[in-house]
Amino acid sequence: RGAVGGVAMRQAAAAALLCLGAACLLRRGFELRHRLLSAAELRRYRGRHGDPGLYLALLGTVFDVERGRRHYGPGGAYSALAGRDATRAFATGDFTPAGLVDDVLALSPQELLSIQRWLSFYSDNYKPVGKLVGRFYDEKGAPTEALREAEAALEEALRLRAEGEQRKQQFPPCNSEWNSAKGTRFWCSRHSGGVSRAWAGVPRRLYQPGSPGSGCVCVRSTGAPWGHPPSAQHSDRGDLDDPHLEEYEGCHPLAEQCVLRG
Repeated sequence: RGAVGGVAMRQAAAAALLCLGAACLLRRGFELRHRLLSAAELRRYRGRHGDPGLYLALLGTVFDVERGRRHYGPGGAYSALAGRDATRAFATGDFTPAGLVDDVLALSPQELLSIQRWLSFYSDNYKPVGKLVGRFYDEKGAPTEALREAEAALEEALRLRAEGEQRKQQFPPCNSEWNSAKGTRFWCSRHSGGVSRAWAGVPRRLYQPGSPGSGCVCVRSTGAPWGHPPSAQHSDRGDLDDPHLEEYEGCHPLAEQCVLRG
């Protein structure tokens, strides 16, 4: 029952993680009373002398960042972000004119996750004051197709991250060391890969779908396969029969360590 409960808790945590995506963050705290700003209007909010304030936009959401003036105001490290929507720069770190744009097409899942983290940061620390009319919101303040596509891409990136975290719990990385005389040693412990657990496991190569390479992971060698209740009929081999795993040639199948010469 404990194993099933653990799986359920991880699934619930993954679901909660997905709720932190762009749609949740962008909708939080927004009402129709918030302003609609054009790009020209937003450019007036760069925190300069005589400017009406200090704003920046992220995925079309405009935040008042006056309390962060030392970062975003004139002379600040992130002053280039003020008065514009430079969503792409939040993911790439490119502060050149070509990078200070709101185009998020073709960003990798990791880059999209960076945008999600910044969305969470601004939503938690700065007040949203309006929407930028343009790529992500139309003249009535309604989300555009570009925003819906960006939100969907962010949710997919979050889903992939949640799956990766769950996969790491199932197959924690091995410990490893290399010695010119002895070769490479892989071994498993109850804390290898930074994953604390009640079992050590045995080393196996794991081939990820779509990836040409493999990595060493620790695999449970007893009990029910991952996600199966202990009461179900199974082979009592843990996850050893997973089709993406391969034994290390020359190593005992149930040894907790393996040495590869050369």
